[in-house]
Amino acid sequence: MEILFTPNALMAILTLTFLEIILGIDNIVFLSIVSGKLPKADQPKARRIGLLLAMAFRVILLFGITWVMSLQDVIKSIDWGFFEAHITGQSLIVFGGGLFLLYKSVSEIHHKMEGEEEGTSGKASNSIVAAIFQIALLNIVFSFDSILTAVGMVSNSAPAQGGFGSEGALLIMIIAVIIAMIIMMIFAGPVSNFVNQHPTIQILGLSFLILIGVMLIAEGSHLAHFHFGNDVEVGTIPKGYLYFSIFFSLFVEFLNLRMKKSKKVVKLHNSEILDNELKDTDVTD
Repeated sequence: MEILFTPNALMAILTLTFLEIILGIDNIVFLSIVSGKLPKADQPKARRIGLLLAMAFRVILLFGITWVMSLQDVIKSIDWGFFEAHITGQSLIVFGGGLFLLYKSVSEIHHKMEGEEEGTSGKASNSIVAAIFQIALLNIVFSFDSILTAVGMVSNSAPAQGGFGSEGALLIMIIAVIIAMIIMMIFAGPVSNFVNQHPTIQILGLSFLILIGVMLIAEGSHLAHFHFGNDVEVGTIPKGYLYFSIFFSLFVEFLNLRMKKSKKVVKLHNSEILDNELKDTDVTD
């Protein structure tokens, strides 16, 4: 326990907690959209269960990190000349999660754009059991991505910081996961309410999930070492680019929402000049 109170360990916990919160944004967006289809009374329960499952999956995977790393072993090799792959258990989980996220996001956008009725009784998609099942399924994929990122970060930074040891690194990651999940539980309700009250934010969130689904498919293909021809290998999409685009889009959308609430109409200078020219033309006519 003494190692937890060293400056390096505290910095590692702070950094990993921030990283887990950033990586959990997609989880909260998916959770908000899925729970938003439930009756009002069941929504907080679904959010709590979803985040508790996310925390449980991450902690279990950390304790079974040896098994997680064993999923990188090749279970099937394919060589068709024009296409080559070395499929691993990890690549199957990530690739399958990306496909499911794409399917779910596109179907939700279609559902909202077509204007189907939300509260149809008897629909399995509106039951809390079905919602929790979908949340749990995606939590497994998000947990793999989150834990592998955290393990890579700790293993790369520990030697430079004097080393935490395997038990110390595991404890640091578990503490960071628990703190991050507690913070997300506190803000999950307000975030879900905000997302569900603004249709444009919902569509924007679903678009983000499509991007994340594509990223997971690319990452799964990279983990499986997909090769097309002799030189073309599928690479990964850097998470920094993805999350920057998400935050930038959210910032622009917040500006749009603020302008809509403003009573004063905002006009561009060019539009005022154009209005004056049109008035002069009308007078001349």
